[in-house]
Amino acid sequence: MTRPPYRDPAAPVPRRVADLLARMTLAEKVGQVNQRLYGWHAYERTPDGHRLTDAFRAEVAAHDGMGALYGLQRADPWSGVTFADGVTAADAAGVADAVQRHVVEETRLGIPVLLVEEVPHGHQALDGTVLPVNLAVGAGWDPDLYEEAAAAAAAELRARGGHVALVSALDLVRDPRWGRAEECFGEDPYLAARFTEALVRGMRSRGVGVVLKHFAGQGATVGGRNSAATELGARELHEIHLAAARAGVRAGAAGVMAAYNEFDGLPCAANPYLLTTLLRERWRFDGIVMADGGALDRLVRLAGDPPAAAAAALSAGTDLSLWDAVFPRLGEAVERGLVEEAALDAAVARVLTLKFRLGLFERPYVSGAGPVGDAPDLPDLSLRLARAATTLVAHDGRTLPLGPAARRIAVLGPNADSVPQQIGDYTAPQRPGTGVTVLDGIRGAAGAGREVTYARGAELVGADRSGIDAAAALAGAADVAVLVLGGSSAREEDTRFAANGAAVVTSGTPAGMTCGEGVDLADLALPAGQTALFDAVLATGVPVVVVLVQGRPHALPERFDRAAAVLCAWYPGPWGGRAVADVLFGRAAPAGRLPVSVPRSAAQLPVFYNGKDHGYRGYADQPATPRYAFGHGLGYGTVAYGPPRLDRSSVSAENPALRCTVTVTHTGGAAVRETVQLYVRRVSGGSSWPRVRELRGFARVDLAPGERREVVFEVGAGTLASVGRDLEPVVEPGELSVETGPAADRTQGAALTVTR
Repeated sequence: MTRPPYRDPAAPVPRRVADLLARMTLAEKVGQVNQRLYGWHAYERTPDGHRLTDAFRAEVAAHDGMGALYGLQRADPWSGVTFADGVTAADAAGVADAVQRHVVEETRLGIPVLLVEEVPHGHQALDGTVLPVNLAVGAGWDPDLYEEAAAAAAAELRARGGHVALVSALDLVRDPRWGRAEECFGEDPYLAARFTEALVRGMRSRGVGVVLKHFAGQGATVGGRNSAATELGARELHEIHLAAARAGVRAGAAGVMAAYNEFDGLPCAANPYLLTTLLRERWRFDGIVMADGGALDRLVRLAGDPPAAAAAALSAGTDLSLWDAVFPRLGEAVERGLVEEAALDAAVARVLTLKFRLGLFERPYVSGAGPVGDAPDLPDLSLRLARAATTLVAHDGRTLPLGPAARRIAVLGPNADSVPQQIGDYTAPQRPGTGVTVLDGIRGAAGAGREVTYARGAELVGADRSGIDAAAALAGAADVAVLVLGGSSAREEDTRFAANGAAVVTSGTPAGMTCGEGVDLADLALPAGQTALFDAVLATGVPVVVVLVQGRPHALPERFDRAAAVLCAWYPGPWGGRAVADVLFGRAAPAGRLPVSVPRSAAQLPVFYNGKDHGYRGYADQPATPRYAFGHGLGYGTVAYGPPRLDRSSVSAENPALRCTVTVTHTGGAAVRETVQLYVRRVSGGSSWPRVRELRGFARVDLAPGERREVVFEVGAGTLASVGRDLEPVVEPGELSVETGPAADRTQGAALTVTR
């Protein structure tokens, strides 16, 4: 019997897709664009292992197939999945194969299902290896290391049967009050674009398709409010919020996830400008567009009823739903004439194309997929990312690294001894004993001959002072106090959740969460109890080293100048305590640089460095400048920068190639890993009002004591381009300043003229 063309692996993918599509009924087509069932409802654990549920079988039968299944292996307090009833690493391949076998063998056309998993910072599954959150990754300024970690995470996912990874990459921290700040690589579009490229390259190398979240502008919601309105104009959208998406698309992303927010009054999942005009027509993107969880149900308010909402999303360019009750009604929408069947065919074709590209028709099962490459040491990569992220933002030049004189070390604070509080939101339950807290790391690094004492001292939230006196007494008896403060995104059993999995905060902040999806803050100051603990420990006269474990930049008032040192570890992952200790004791040089500007208070927001250059002089009651600038970070040695030198002082817009060279010299102290940053500032000319300056390159260099290095940047159209009147990148004539330095607020410039 001759096999149909769609079963022929030698046939071109477009031909296979066209053949399969021509064989499908309307109901089968609708099934391919639906991702309605929660994956953890597809199985149940029995004494003999896992079995498929009736709910799963009914979902497959409803459309004689299934487009995608979300979160088969997801585990967290929202899903309610734990080690008692979930899918562990030992079970994962078998459960994935059972799901796939049912879909392939029990449907008419045998179309495999896409197994879609959350990979926010490692696979969000039982026994999945956790990486530092994206904000910590951004602080490392090391895309190569992140690409290696992304490849390792993809290998772990693929070995467990997953095909598609949902990864936050496109959002920017434009307002740190937003609870999802930890999911961003930072506030800067160039930095986010470099990490997004690395993410896509790394995961593609292990055969995993990447869906990038969220498209577009979700980090610009008013007031840092989750899933709220944006007031973005087209220029701000293109200049700031689309760079990472464009880079990810060019790197080969399998898809993008339409964000909850609206642009120009239309929710992203029903926005034809974003999904069709921009993504499909201008960028030539041929991957899938997935809706965010339940987002299509919200469209009913605009469209009037579910079929009309489904038609609006499909017509705009959404291909695949998530959990909603709207896309299952697409058949009705077609029959009512609300949308052409050709639009449905186009969406189905993109879903099928992804399945063919991933090789699912030839290798639907984990057992037959073959090796995904050498097994990487993912915990080691997590540790290396955490070390790279640890950022020394202030130092007296004496206290760190902790030397022999620090024989008695008091470790204090609510984040000193908790792995859950250092691993961030979107994290599966961890097995007992997994990870290293900051306290554990310090104890391990201190070794024999040092005394390490510990007290919690204060709670994460509130103003309770009951533990402060005991903590201050330990500090007073020590040679140095390490005060571990900050926030937590740890989800607990009593946390309430919305239908889409976001935490629900109605009055006050839950005791276990001060950050994460749904946990937005109006005030960025550390809670009163933590601040009181800092004041009490500081009053003892002992040197105080502050370590901030946090998912957003908390505001740091002037009083923190009195600390001997301030380090930011962000949420460094399970092994972050070891990374922090390595930096404290000088086993690793502090190499992190701020991916966000640190505010003095929430009242002065916004403080991102690349705002429009209107020369604002500041408020009457406090400066408008940040406490610490974007790109800032110190080492245990000092570095001097010479002025940038251009090999050409004038270039044409058609041929803008030149070289920028800067000399960096180690001037004292220990060896350092310096991040040399390249910025461009428009002085005059151009078709729109310029920004203060914009990051356009960076290079990490190691400097031994006394060493001098020449750092060379190749400058071209990508470096000098700005967004023109047609909203496309263009090199425009005018006067520019090409600047280099260690941070956005400490640059030196060289003049460059761009002629026509």
